[in-house]
Amino acid sequence: MPRKRSMDDDELLVRLRSLTAQARERAEYQRSQVELAIALQRGMLPRDLPETPRFHLAVRYAPACYGLNVGGDWYDAFMLPDGRIGLTIGDVQGHNIEAAAFMGQVRAALRALASVTGEPDELLARTNDLLVSLGSELFATCTFMRLDPDTGVLESARAGHIPFVWATADGKSGVAEDEGGPPLGIEPGAAYPVTRYRFTTGGMFVLLTDGVVEGPSMTVEEGLDQVVRLAGVAAVAGLEAESLAAAVIKGAARVGHEDDAAVLVVGHDGLDRTV
Repeated sequence: MPRKRSMDDDELLVRLRSLTAQARERAEYQRSQVELAIALQRGMLPRDLPETPRFHLAVRYAPACYGLNVGGDWYDAFMLPDGRIGLTIGDVQGHNIEAAAFMGQVRAALRALASVTGEPDELLARTNDLLVSLGSELFATCTFMRLDPDTGVLESARAGHIPFVWATADGKSGVAEDEGGPPLGIEPGAAYPVTRYRFTTGGMFVLLTDGVVEGPSMTVEEGLDQVVRLAGVAAVAGLEAESLAAAVIKGAARVGHEDDAAVLVVGHDGLDRTV
């Protein structure tokens, strides 16, 4: 004979249904937050990259899609008023929708201020002071470069970001050792030293975020060494910037991270034999 349900059983079922409904609502809310953050990220990244006869740009971007672990990595490339090219890559502290929104503010500030000054040190200093004045608890690391396509001169300033990787067609490659300043949005009046480089024929520069080279399975030093090897092989073999960018983002899977990963490659195609 089946047991008769008691009032306690009915109350338990009601509570279980209520908890299940609440869990579903929370899961749906979290999913919508992730989708919104990813949409914000993708909507704020540039659709087109500058084109020049002698230099080629290539980018790759892989957003983190694990739980709520959605960050604020970005890349950008745009023409400056004087005909030079502005290049930037960065990473906002934090992994949520606020980080994605803050990333949009940083990128917009860099673009807007670049119309006033293209000097890398001054641009980062002004962006930093603007972000400090906003009073946000978030901050961002960033590298800004100014490339002169006529001379091949590249000027770089770094705000707490990981260094970039370089390689030349004669088999040399390594990690940049330029001096940097603090992340953007922390210290008012911060200074950002500028380091100058010159492209050689077939040379390549690789800008990236830490999600590409650092994670549970790999230290940042090991990750950078991996990119150095890839860049060195690509430069010697005369591969295109697109091929190197694809190889670098593929290698990012080895770090075992749940973070965003962004790569921006600049390659000299060798048409100008005087550089």
